[in-house]
Amino acid sequence: MVGPGKILVVDDDAGNREVLEELLRLRGYPVVTAASGPEALALVKKDPPDLVLLDVTMPGMSGYEVCEALRAEPATRLLPIVIVTALEGQEEKIRAIEAGADDFLNKPIGPTELIARVKSLLRIKELHDQLAEWGRNLEQRVEQQVEQLQRISRLKRYLAPQIADVIMQAGDERLLEGHRREISVVFCDLRAFTAFSETAEPEEVMAVLQEYHAVMGVLVFKFEGTVGHFAGDGMMVFFNDPIPRADHLERAVQMTLEMREGMQTLKTRWHKLGYNLDQGVGVAIGYATLGKIGFEGRLDYSAIGSVCNLSARLCVEAKGGQILIPHRVAALMEDVIETEPVGELTLKGFHKPVAAYNITGPRKRASRRPRPDRKPK
Repeated sequence: MVGPGKILVVDDDAGNREVLEELLRLRGYPVVTAASGPEALALVKKDPPDLVLLDVTMPGMSGYEVCEALRAEPATRLLPIVIVTALEGQEEKIRAIEAGADDFLNKPIGPTELIARVKSLLRIKELHDQLAEWGRNLEQRVEQQVEQLQRISRLKRYLAPQIADVIMQAGDERLLEGHRREISVVFCDLRAFTAFSETAEPEEVMAVLQEYHAVMGVLVFKFEGTVGHFAGDGMMVFFNDPIPRADHLERAVQMTLEMREGMQTLKTRWHKLGYNLDQGVGVAIGYATLGKIGFEGRLDYSAIGSVCNLSARLCVEAKGGQILIPHRVAALMEDVIETEPVGELTLKGFHKPVAAYNITGPRKRASRRPRPDRKPK
């Protein structure tokens, strides 16, 4: 309600309507009038007022019936209604209240009392309107937050939480539309898993996968990788997309080194249970096409290109504990890692043999020596 509330005066007597209308207009209230119950209901439906002054004794439809009809509609359930009547007695007041009226005035009406009642009920109406508006705003905010949580949940299926948060804060998921970019790709899976799954109970297989993914998942999130493929014991993780990272190859390599450390803990536990499992890893760098794939309700974000194939084929060739990389990765990371050659590998889908290397560990950085012209402190 903005400004003075609009008042509907309902009375079959034209003189009564004119008196009430003049009295209210002098106090600054907009007024509309109706000569019958049906006319009043039509006016309320077309342009709801902020308060109704309602006569009781009218032909065809009494004021009580009008009041009950208004209370039956959700839109006018809280509309302030004042019964105005020449009828007296406690029974009439009770009947008015039972019909849904908020107040009761006897004719002839004193101007001071009328304006006081009108002001009081309009204040209550204004509070109701404010509460309703707050409720609508709250409902809208809740819907927006629920939608945002659902979007974040979808993003976190394949993105590290911090990357998903960045995209949500930017409010622009166009980063996930199809595009081409250089990425670093890591493929990893468990050695001897097929043989293990054929002999172990399903519950044992599930427990092993849960432990494995829990350890690897923490590292994916730590290094801000993007999960492009996830099936059984196999996982593809890529870096530099959708958020660009200048050190994406180093992130990928460092993650695989920590994965190997994590596997040592898992292997110790699994060995006690009789599980002979290990991990093989392949890492490659190159250009790929990236974007959302799938269908409505089941979308993934993935990469397609020969760099993914190369990483996957190196992973297949890797023995337990090995992290295989092609020559380019070895050259780019020579200041970061120690490697050993494993020879040229004939990989499915590649016409030429690929020179491969195994990462033996991080390169030990030589301690800095003091310059000859300066004494060490």
